[in-house]
Amino acid sequence: MPVNRRNALRGGALAAAASTVFLTRPAFAAPVAAAAAGGVPAATAPIVAAYRQLQTGINRPSPERTEALANLGRVAKAYHASLSVAGGGAPLWTDLPLGPGSDYTTSMYARLRAIAVDWGTPGGALAGDPAVLDRIKAALELIYASQYNENVGEIGNWYTYEIGIPYYLLHTLSVVAGELTADQLARYLAPVKRFVGDPNRRANNASVIETGANRADKALISIVSGAMLGDPAWIKTGIDALTDVAGGGAASVVAKLDRAAGDGFHVDGSFIQHDTIPYPGHYGIVLLTALAGAIHVTQGTEYALPQPLKDKVYALVADSFAPFVYAGALMEPVRGRMLSRQGETGHDIGHQLTVATLVLARTAAGKTKTDLNALAAKWIKEGAYAPFLKIPDPERFAPGPDLVATPGIEFAQDMLASGARPARVTATHRIFGQQDRLVHVTDDWSASLGVSSTRISRYEAINGQNLKGYHVGDGVLYTFLPNAKGHYTDAYWPTVDPLLLPGTTEHDGPVDPAFGGVPVGPNQHTGGVRWDARTGAYAFDFKSWDGSLVAKKSWFFTPAGILCLGAGITGTSEHAVRTTIENRNLGEGGRGVLLADGRRVPADLGKASALRRPRWLHLEDVGGYVVLDGASVTALREDRTGAWRDIDTGANTKGTTTPNTRRYQKLVLEHGVKPADATYAYAVLPGASPIGTPAASWAWRVRANTATVQAVRTGDTLLANFFAAGAVDGVRVSGPASVAVGRGQLAVSDPTQTQDSVTVTVHGKAVTVPLKGTFGATAVVRL
Repeated sequence: MPVNRRNALRGGALAAAASTVFLTRPAFAAPVAAAAAGGVPAATAPIVAAYRQLQTGINRPSPERTEALANLGRVAKAYHASLSVAGGGAPLWTDLPLGPGSDYTTSMYARLRAIAVDWGTPGGALAGDPAVLDRIKAALELIYASQYNENVGEIGNWYTYEIGIPYYLLHTLSVVAGELTADQLARYLAPVKRFVGDPNRRANNASVIETGANRADKALISIVSGAMLGDPAWIKTGIDALTDVAGGGAASVVAKLDRAAGDGFHVDGSFIQHDTIPYPGHYGIVLLTALAGAIHVTQGTEYALPQPLKDKVYALVADSFAPFVYAGALMEPVRGRMLSRQGETGHDIGHQLTVATLVLARTAAGKTKTDLNALAAKWIKEGAYAPFLKIPDPERFAPGPDLVATPGIEFAQDMLASGARPARVTATHRIFGQQDRLVHVTDDWSASLGVSSTRISRYEAINGQNLKGYHVGDGVLYTFLPNAKGHYTDAYWPTVDPLLLPGTTEHDGPVDPAFGGVPVGPNQHTGGVRWDARTGAYAFDFKSWDGSLVAKKSWFFTPAGILCLGAGITGTSEHAVRTTIENRNLGEGGRGVLLADGRRVPADLGKASALRRPRWLHLEDVGGYVVLDGASVTALREDRTGAWRDIDTGANTKGTTTPNTRRYQKLVLEHGVKPADATYAYAVLPGASPIGTPAASWAWRVRANTATVQAVRTGDTLLANFFAAGAVDGVRVSGPASVAVGRGQLAVSDPTQTQDSVTVTVHGKAVTVPLKGTFGATAVVRL
């Protein structure tokens, strides 16, 4: 049954919610004229007024807004009731002790922001109450004096002082600015000036040049802070930071890098943060949100961003983000460590992308506006699992329109009322070689891979997050189905067996005792070739964390499904080696008949079934699986229990300890202990019927499955991954390559991203294909 994004598996009390609130980013609404108010100078008041709208909205009435506002009021009243402004060293909230460090200060500002936003929103439970305003003012002074002022030192996470707290402080100040004097604004913004006075650099280490989302955040903070103080130089510094004027453009947030990895956007649409983590599903959207905010607050002022810069921002939505959205959610392989955050599911971050897209559309014109609105309308329409317009539980937070979401709701309804038509689903096979990711979209289902290389990390496990993400970069095959839109949101990560992720080949020994950080993979060979919008191949040269297990792995993507080949599977440890075909979350107490060659497989919980040489399997409401090499399969249905705190103990992000139990169906290939050159060959058919599953075995012909070459034919097209020089079916290559041949055309890529060229000989005709500087992109040659 569909659920909304706020109550999906939420456990814990209101106080627990505050631990994740610092992740919230602003929502957006339409700009209106503003006059100078309070201590804000008249010349820059429109910027501050526009930023206030990012918090309080435009008062567009609707039942959905009323519901969201009522739930905000519930939270705001609870925070207000438990707030103490007695001073004298007493904490503002008893569960958030005062003192140096970063563990609690952000949550204090976040709670105060909730109170202030409700106070400043028409119709809010606390709206306009002078007594509440007095307590907000008193709290601002107490937190400033004891926690966050220009004399404190950074303790703990630098982000808290330089981005997290400044954002929440600006949210609050923008709402009450009309009630504060210029001296009060200057006082409370003094620490922001200290920590974000130069948005180009890290305040606690000036040798660090800010990049990507961090730079964009600091730029927006500078623009709004400068406007509150009437400081044109600080405003301009923030605007200039977006394109890195000070650094000659080297760290511009809209520059397109033409290389593998590295923070920022890339020419192939990739987005990287932390140098080696594919991050369209968090930091990229954080960056986009800040850019949308910068366009929004400066629109119509003397500080308005130039049109060429805005055009570059508009283009990012379709290029870098839209390919990775399914049912309104961002796909798991581009979310880094954030997949472990209880308060930031793929649907939550998808809602932030929708809001950022809506505000960009509002500032755009012509076809650009139409296209942006069409994407937002599509995501809202398809997001049935987590309805965008329904937010009954603001205790659950994500970066973006939440805490309140009234501005996002109002903006969306303005767009929908205009008659915007949702964008249509378009078949897509796209490889992002500069971040080692791909996306495969069909009319009904989509897929993506979690892989790694010497360029891209195997996982990100920092700040107490993603504590069981041992194998998320080891070749995980993610499939997204129309009747299971909440599969990865539904407590998947705290309950799934992290040692048996679909698509991976692993041993059953202990995990890396040094697990953590952002380690890159050991091998260069990761990448693939695109044949057309519906077909492509991808290869992965795998080595386990301890070097005791190696395998050559390939995935061949077609409209009907994905054919998976493995070869050269060799282990040297005393631990058994397994390849996971499937490990599907069936939900709480989930059902679903599993068939093997048409016969029902016992579903006794915790009892494995040894399926001897099945030709095909089918899992009800999920799809089919075809075993192409006569291997036996182990099937196990089990209930697994875990809490979000098990995988995220971060100071400001930690999940609740509430246990979640979910039922899983495992399908596993057993390779035994110390396998030597073992292989596998199976197909995954998302959404296939029991009748269609066995018929699909005719869709492919495996032409090779060795440690040198893995190849299949689909129709009149040969798809082949060569891990070294070799030949198959009349096609020979001079070195590692992914190749597709058919209909008088040759497509080639270099998954190692190291070769100047590859020579491909097709039925005696040799073609040398230049690949230097292509970074895994596909080159197409007519034969």
